[in-house]
Amino acid sequence: MADAHNLQILRGLIKFKSNTQKIWGVLILLTIVTTVEVALGIMKPESLMVSVIGMKLLNWIFIILTIVKAYYITWDFMHMRDETASLRRMVVWTAIFLICYLLYILLQEGGYIEGIYSTGHVKRDF
Repeated sequence: MADAHNLQILRGLIKFKSNTQKIWGVLILLTIVTTVEVALGIMKPESLMVSVIGMKLLNWIFIILTIVKAYYITWDFMHMRDETASLRRMVVWTAIFLICYLLYILLQEGGYIEGIYSTGHVKRDF
């Protein structure tokens, strides 16, 4: 029988009796998060269009929800919970570094493109 620790999600807030129930529970959780993302992408509420740290709040919500989905996919479906702490840290810190690097590149290039559209002046040629 599976360990009780393995049959819970959301830090023990929801517990399941079997692995099959847990798989369905995680699937439903991921479906809810995806539905919220799609609904926000379609509606684009004006209250979420304010700028926070150089980006719209809606974009930050998309990034956070995507990270939540990636966390649950790796934690439950790829069984990271059952690995040693050092392997988990290695995977998580590498992913955090790459995500931060990607955000830096996207913001840098986005600022450059925005500068071209607003001034019409090419600062650097690739």
